Amino acid sequence: MVAGAVLVIGACLAAQTANTPGVPTPRTDAGPPGTAPAAGPPAPPVAAADSATLVPPGAHPPAREDPAPPAGELAPGSGPPASGGVTPIAPLHLPSPMLEARTIAREAYVYGVPLVSSYASLYALAVDKGGPNYKGPFNTLVSVAQAPTPDDTASVAPNADTLYTFAGLDLRAEPVVLTVPPMEKERYFAFQLIDLYTYNFAYAGTRRTGNGGGRFLIAGPNWTGTAPADISRVIRADTELVSLIGRTQLFGASDLDKVKAIQAGYKLELLSTVTGRPAPRAPAVDWLKPARPRELRSSLEFYDILAFALQFAPPSPAEAALRERFATIGVVPGRRFAVTDLSNDMKAALYTGMAEGQRTIDTRRTALGGRVDGLFGTREMLADDYVARALGAQVGFGANSRDEALFPLYELDAKGQPLDGSEGRYTLRFAKGRLPPVNAFWSLTLYDAPSRRLVANPINRYLINSSMLPSLKRDRDGGVTIHIQNQPPGGDKDANWLPAPDGPFVLALRYYWPKPELLNGTWPAPRVDKLPEPTAQAPSHQRPAARPARAAGR
Repeated sequence: MVAGAVLVIGACLAAQTANTPGVPTPRTDAGPPGTAPAAGPPAPPVAAADSATLVPPGAHPPAREDPAPPAGELAPGSGPPASGGVTPIAPLHLPSPMLEARTIAREAYVYGVPLVSSYASLYALAVDKGGPNYKGPFNTLVSVAQAPTPDDTASVAPNADTLYTFAGLDLRAEPVVLTVPPMEKERYFAFQLIDLYTYNFAYAGTRRTGNGGGRFLIAGPNWTGTAPADISRVIRADTELVSLIGRTQLFGASDLDKVKAIQAGYKLELLSTVTGRPAPRAPAVDWLKPARPRELRSSLEFYDILAFALQFAPPSPAEAALRERFATIGVVPGRRFAVTDLSNDMKAALYTGMAEGQRTIDTRRTALGGRVDGLFGTREMLADDYVARALGAQVGFGANSRDEALFPLYELDAKGQPLDGSEGRYTLRFAKGRLPPVNAFWSLTLYDAPSRRLVANPINRYLINSSMLPSLKRDRDGGVTIHIQNQPPGGDKDANWLPAPDGPFVLALRYYWPKPELLNGTWPAPRVDKLPEPTAQAPSHQRPAARPARAAGR
């Protein structure tokens, strides 16, 4: 895969241990080749700002004493030098206006993390022509027509089951029209639409609109026109900038040309091109280059990027008063945030508010214990839970809503020990009649740990998925056992061999279009069991040789 395929999507494979040994923790699929996880391992529980949701507009929460921050976080009043070169001073007692500023800074940080992450991703995709993740200008559809391999070191936890299509949408002047060709009913595909708030506000695909093809008009919040008669569906976005991620199922290496043909049939056009009318123009934008999201956690530049992004995200009526509160500390849509004009006390208050906001997010992460599948979805689903939205952006921007896909991660075996190909052999078994309940497909992919890269192996097999079932060996009772180990298990078990490295690894079990029993937790997830070692084992040079290379996914 080309290095530029790494876009927007932070992998949902942040290093988090599942609650039950050997049984994964439900997550949504981060899917596309993505950047490294935006957030590191869960922070330890802290006592600060654990109520976390923003205070109602106009409310003034009481000031609280700052607890000692977790290691590696900003202490109250501390932080790196601001852009003016002045290091904030840690006051013993902030003046009352500064206490209010600190509270608003915390609110704006939690509210703003998704917008800053979304904008940074779109900037990399559609603006930064010299950057490694640049795909093309706004409103240009770009497909990646290659499956990932172990040589793709630029992506983290790549999904080898689908090929990807990307676009950044600028809907300020006019809508765009997405054309999807018909395809066979067995093939899963989906176009996911993500607004600047990181809400998955719409899907077009197998689950939502079927495989019969169609034309989908995607309009911004201020569009008032009429859709052409041949439009299958009008999709309205709440923000003027939107991320589009397409996934098209790949059945195996021999299927690649078919997927390329399908991708060639995807088309994205301006509405004026479709209708033949003069194209309206949006004002030119001097796009603001953001720092890396991780760096913005400890820089007041965060508020500058937030203010810039807000001009493309009109507030809902319920958030108008909240935006007015943000303006009192200088966060005004479309206006530069003047760090150099701030007093040292104000800088200290803002740094402290940022640190409290991040601790709020980390506290929610710890409380969830790795269960992040409820962090992604529509505005209605998340019910304006700003902390959940912020945590989702840091865990894996671009992850699917749980109705579309779940993505459990196995890091431990059934006895609570880390998975390691140098320490043992493992199995994952689906009992008879207990294959994953999905409407589309399931897939078990193995990644090296901690890199989350695909693992090179002599048979070039990186996953076992539902399309391979006809070639898998069934157990005597009709179940399916997958053998996960460094050396081939031998005999007919080789058909079910998922090669592991001679060292640590993790497993990702993807469920696309899960059925209700997966969503409600009544389906028993399979365990990863470590096999007992035989009393005597032949030296490695006497073990059966690996079979000739064959393509993954067959």
